Amino acid sequence: MSRLREMLDRGDFVVTGEIAPPLGTDLSAMRTSVETVAPYCDAVNVTDNQGASLHLSSLAASRVVLEMGHEPIFQQTCRDRNRLALESDMLAAWTLGLENLLAVTGDDPRGGDHPQAKGVFDLDSTQLAQVAAGFNAGHDMQGRPLKGGTDFFIGAAMFPEAEPWDVQRARIEEKIAAGVRFFQTQAIFDLDKLARATKVAHAHGAKVIAGILVLRSPRVIKFINERLAGLMVPSHIAARIERAEDAAEEAVLLATEQAVALRGVADGIHVMALGLDSAVPRIVREAGIRT
Repeated sequence: MSRLREMLDRGDFVVTGEIAPPLGTDLSAMRTSVETVAPYCDAVNVTDNQGASLHLSSLAASRVVLEMGHEPIFQQTCRDRNRLALESDMLAAWTLGLENLLAVTGDDPRGGDHPQAKGVFDLDSTQLAQVAAGFNAGHDMQGRPLKGGTDFFIGAAMFPEAEPWDVQRARIEEKIAAGVRFFQTQAIFDLDKLARATKVAHAHGAKVIAGILVLRSPRVIKFINERLAGLMVPSHIAARIERAEDAAEEAVLLATEQAVALRGVADGIHVMALGLDSAVPRIVREAGIRT
C-alpha cells in the first residue's frame, strides 16, 4: 500500500510536491529537484506534459522517482491519449510499481508548445478515474477480466474557488462516485471556499490536499492571471509580492503562512514551487509540519 494512502487513512497531515520531467532525456536537473523536494514530501506529483508542452513522460519519470527511494504520484492526462493508450499506460504504471494515480483532463494544446497538436480528450478525468477503479476491481472498460489487476490510490484535481459552486460541488461528487479517494486542489486563497469543498469531500469519504503556489515574482502572477483558466491571484496578494524588496523571499513567507492556515482546514498541502525548489524545505519546516 502506498505511504500516501496509509497516512491519509490514519488522519496524518500530508505534504505533496511537484516534479517536472525534462524536455529531453537528461535527468540530472530532475534528479536534483527530486533530491531537494522529495525528502520533505510524503509523495511527489510527476507532471504529464504540463501546460500542454513536451516533456519526458510521467510514466518514465515516475519510475525514476521510485528508484530514487521516493513515492511518486503518476499523473495521467486525457488530452494526449485515447482510451486504449490510457488503459495500457495505467497497466504499465502498476507493473512498474506506481501505486498513486492522479487523473486529469489536461490543458488545451493550443496553449502549449505544439499548438498544431490535436487534443484527444477521448475520456475526461472522471471517466479515467472510473477506468482505474475498474482496474482495481479486476476488469477493463469493456468489462473483460484482467489477468492481474491493480490497486491504485486514485486522485483527481479540485477547484474549490471556481464558480458557480453548484457545478464544482457536482463535479466533486461525480469524481468520488467514479472512484477518486483524494483530491489535490488548485491554489487556495480563500479558506472559507476550501472548507466548503472539503466538507463535501469528507462527507463522501475522500481527502483533500490543498494547493499552495510559490508566487516568486510579479511576472509569475501576471502569467497566472492571464493564462491559467479558473485561477486568479487576489489583488491584495499580488500587491504584497509587487511591493516586496525581495519578491521570492516574500513568496516563501506567504506560502508558509498559507501552510499554517491550511492545517486547520485540509488533510494536507500540495506545494507547487514553480521552479523555486529550495522553498519547499523552508515552507514545510517553518510551518512546523516537518523538522
